[in-house]
This record gives sequence, structure tokens and C-alpha cells, in this order.
Amino acid sequence: MQFKNNNLESENFYYSKDGYKVFTEKFHLERGYCCKNNCKHCPYGFNPAKDL
Repeated sequence: MQFKNNNLESENFYYSKDGYKVFTEKFHLERGYCCKNNCKHCPYGFNPAKDL
């Protein structure tokens, strides 16, 4: 699986080796809130064991 890499992609997300879209910390900070989906690069400190 091959994907085009452009500026928007490299700043806001990348594709995992399995082809999943992974959002960056920059993307999460620009969004401005935690979605509580246990994102890999969450800058808000969400912990599903404690926060649900």
C-alpha cells in the first residue's frame, strides 16, 4: 500500500505500517479538545482506565 505524502499529511497525520491514519500531536492541539478515543499522540493525557 502506497500513499502520497504532502505537507498537510506530514504535519497532521501519517499512515502506520498497517495502513491506518495516525493523527499527530499537532493535529490534536489544533483541534483543541480530547476525543477520548485513546489516540497514540494525545497531548491531553487521556487515560481510559481512569477517565471513563
